[in-house]
Amino acid sequence: MNDLQRTLTFRDAVVIGAGSMMGAGVFTAWAPAATAAGDGLLIGLAIAAVVAFCNATSSAQLAAIYPESGGTYVYGRRQLGAGWGHAAGWGFVVGKTASCAAMALAVGAYVAPDSARIVSLATVALVTAVNIGGLSRTVAVTRGLLAVSLGSLTVVVVLGWTKANASAGEIELSETSLTGVLQSAGFLFFAFAGYARVATLGEEVVEPERTIPRAIPAALGGVLLVYAIVAITLLGVIPSREVGGVDAPLRLVVEAADSSLGPLVQVGASIAALGVLLNLIPGVSRTMLAMARNRELPDWLAHVDTKRALPIRAELSVALSVMVLVLLLDVRDAIAVSGVAVLLYYAITNVAALTLTPVQRRFPKPLALAGLVGCVVLIVALPTGALFGGGCVVLAGIVARWLTLAFHARSLT
Repeated sequence: MNDLQRTLTFRDAVVIGAGSMMGAGVFTAWAPAATAAGDGLLIGLAIAAVVAFCNATSSAQLAAIYPESGGTYVYGRRQLGAGWGHAAGWGFVVGKTASCAAMALAVGAYVAPDSARIVSLATVALVTAVNIGGLSRTVAVTRGLLAVSLGSLTVVVVLGWTKANASAGEIELSETSLTGVLQSAGFLFFAFAGYARVATLGEEVVEPERTIPRAIPAALGGVLLVYAIVAITLLGVIPSREVGGVDAPLRLVVEAADSSLGPLVQVGASIAALGVLLNLIPGVSRTMLAMARNRELPDWLAHVDTKRALPIRAELSVALSVMVLVLLLDVRDAIAVSGVAVLLYYAITNVAALTLTPVQRRFPKPLALAGLVGCVVLIVALPTGALFGGGCVVLAGIVARWLTLAFHARSLT
């Protein structure tokens, strides 16, 4: 039997969505964003949030119509055609696998900088073991990790506005360029990319037609509020040029406050990244499951373990791929490559949403158009190296599918 079970409630879905986002950007994406835009990263954050919201509305209404595992891989196939679906699915797999690598590397950087890659590999193995234990356990652990992460961020904000004397007057936008702001938005979009994690669990959510459209915006709105508070605190204490020069900028706030709570921030950052990994690895595996069911990935990956109701083979394949990227990339490169592939995925999401009929539509059509334009602009704004590298990997997957189909068609004639 290859069916999944509907066990996730609205609260579970919000927790998973918030847990997939919290930590992805709030502990790692400020540095490249500050390098690109300086204090203008605040504008970049707003742009990234707007694009994410537009994408979320498209994902939500499509997920309500097609409550199946696979996200935009399914939506693209149903609304646009198999080729579009494959491009979206492969973009998701590439982008989110890179995201997982970034999170694993972040854990290593915070816990043991001198042995970062070894710790990162061990982290991926640990998270995979938890996920294989069952989705209900994943939800419970995610709830705990999210609470600890929020507690750590609260410490940073309180220290910044009390002992470190943060001041919004220290934030200066006069030297910000449009190009830099857009590039920072591309980096910071990485911070929101987990909001549609719920959509990839379409076969495991109770009453998906009602739950998914409510859970995605709820998770996104709550996380945006947290990000805005943290960003203002960070720039109110630390000059943006210093933020861009380190991989752990929130630790600078604690140091500026001359506080002994630095280890708490390190632990919080690590736990936040663990929460993201805990949810993203299953998300990628569900897309691989859907693609394998349609014979666009090896049939072997379509197996669902009947005892745990999990696609264990797909999850193990994702974990192995993440480990390989951990050995090849650093945090900033992983974020950039992820941004290119994931923005492509959501561009296709918006194209699919534009084809919905008035009866199917739950949000105004201009939101999908704005999301599409935003995704394209942010892709182009990302560093050329990431655009080339991520684009080549995505293109390679599309070409491989085309060649496979052509081979099978010729063998039948």
